[in-house]
Amino acid sequence: MPTLYVVATPIGNLEDISLRALRVLREVKLIAAEDTRKTRRLLAAYDIKTPMTSYYEHNKMTKMGYILDQLKETDIALVSEAGMPGISDPGYELILAASQHNIPVVPVPGPSAITTALAVSGLPTDNFKFTGFLPNRASARRRALEAIVDEPGTIIVLEAPHRITAALEDILLVLGDRRIAVCRELTKLHEEIFRGRVAEALKHFTAPRGEFTLVIEGRGAKEKPQMTDAVEGQLHRMYLNGATAKEAIAAVAGETGLKRKELYQTWLKLDKVWERTKNTR
Repeated sequence: MPTLYVVATPIGNLEDISLRALRVLREVKLIAAEDTRKTRRLLAAYDIKTPMTSYYEHNKMTKMGYILDQLKETDIALVSEAGMPGISDPGYELILAASQHNIPVVPVPGPSAITTALAVSGLPTDNFKFTGFLPNRASARRRALEAIVDEPGTIIVLEAPHRITAALEDILLVLGDRRIAVCRELTKLHEEIFRGRVAEALKHFTAPRGEFTLVIEGRGAKEKPQMTDAVEGQLHRMYLNGATAKEAIAAVAGETGLKRKELYQTWLKLDKVWERTKNTR
């Protein structure tokens, strides 16, 4: 029975395509491609001669009927610009239409920027939310981020180079200075994976180029509280303002989640330094 094969293709490195995907692309009679130019380069690299037809966001309504008609008689492979079809592209609509017409839909899995970025992010992988591309306009982008501010799992978004700075600024504004992995040009020659805080990422990517996948810490992903210079500075300011050790430790413990015992030991250590500094003035 004629079948629609949903075939994953490389997200950058052409060597990442599977043997099964190559076989399917050779054996089907037609390939429905989101970007025929990119797919043509892939096919040429493996000497595959299968004919193609375009299927993308701006022609999906006119092409869908044609593809469904062809599926009555022959196998077709659906490929996206890169990665797994149906993820942030119009492929899911063709897949839905095929299933509604009782046409078998067979996945041929492979590369995906989403799972690749998540795997190397260093952030929790057991619970995550993929939100696709953030909106272009700042107001819409901030509303989209506000809708996921309480998301407990890791958050994954895609972004283009000309919007990455604005996107990071809005992530910092709405979600705060969370942990983030910024994955640029995954599997390509200039692949880069930056791990740090959102504010640090903004400073790092001053002239961004390439395609980006952002993996952002969810609200439920908590780091173990750490004693930092900022915490010690907070204790010092309270000391200068006349707070007792008990008052300062209670306040800072509530804000940071640090244990009172650790804060008390830090207070005792720094108190000697503060006293010496005060006595030398």
